[in-house]
Amino acid sequence: MGHDHAHSHVDDSQSNKQLALAVAINVLLTVAQVIGGIFSGSLSLMADALHNLSDAAAIFIALVARKIGNKPADNTHHFGYKRAEILATLFNSSTLILIGVYLIFEAMSSYLNPQPIDGWIIVWVAAFALLIDLITALLTYRAGANSSMNIRAAFIHNVSDAMASVVVIVAGTLIILYQWYIVDLIATILISFYVIYHGVLLLKQSCRILMQAAPNNFDTQAVTCALTKNFNIEQVIAIKVWQLDDKTSHCELLINAHNSLDLAAVKHFLQHNFNIENCIIEKHNNL
Repeated sequence: MGHDHAHSHVDDSQSNKQLALAVAINVLLTVAQVIGGIFSGSLSLMADALHNLSDAAAIFIALVARKIGNKPADNTHHFGYKRAEILATLFNSSTLILIGVYLIFEAMSSYLNPQPIDGWIIVWVAAFALLIDLITALLTYRAGANSSMNIRAAFIHNVSDAMASVVVIVAGTLIILYQWYIVDLIATILISFYVIYHGVLLLKQSCRILMQAAPNNFDTQAVTCALTKNFNIEQVIAIKVWQLDDKTSHCELLINAHNSLDLAAVKHFLQHNFNIENCIIEKHNNL
């Protein structure tokens, strides 16, 4: 057991370093994109820069939230601090939506007041951004994108950044070849809608957890049938399931059951078959 515990700390430390490196890279990229956007006059490049800055902030908040979430339960927070990461996701998703809306308004303003754009600066800066986005996506993926909604959100953001950079490269190329300046505005709006889309998805997921909704695809009827079929349970009177965070579900179960019912076996069954980590069972003894 001691070896596994130490290995976990090593993994956490390494993934935290990867996240910190991802933050630093994204901040430097944002600075480069802002400078490129100013000199080229490209709004889509500025849009991509703001998206990258929001990703740097999101990764930083995810890193801080992970550290807070690892704190053990105490006399004040009986369930621990796991929801710190959910609060971070709520904040990050709300910020993404606001940035997306702001960029759309900026795109409209730019359309009414057109400015000359240097396509070559757009292409070179966006190509550099694409490389950095792919590196950052790899870092966030290795830091735990498969096991944490918060880190996974940062990973998705960086993948969307890479896609946005591709859009910007295409826009810059069309400006160079055909002087289609309107493409820059279209690219800005496409990036904005993509940012808003992911922001809304993350906002819905975090709100579901904070509002103590049942996990996605949780079927109360299926759980009830499984319990009455496999155990000496006459009736499932009530079952309430909620998520503590994106990995841990809790349950309160009220049943009519025989005295011989093994409560530990019921809890193990729920954990193994329905991913319910902890369950409080109130039993009415009929027989």
